[in-house]
Amino acid sequence: MRLRVLVALLLLANLIYFAWARGGLAMFGTVPARLSQSEPERLTQQIRPQLLQIRKDEGTGPSSPGPKP
Repeated sequence: MRLRVLVALLLLANLIYFAWARGGLAMFGTVPARLSQSEPERLTQQIRPQLLQIRKDEGTGPSSPGPKP
């Protein structure tokens, strides 16, 4: 009996998570982050974002010698 209740609760939790992840619970105010990522105030707070450059760190890697113990 306990195992059936546990399986039923896990199934219910899985269905609720599936509905939440697909945006099905948006009417209740719960929306996953990827569906509600429209934050224009963050874009306006950026200071000169065009100056940001992503560079590969050339000092690390398997071929570079590390400190010897």
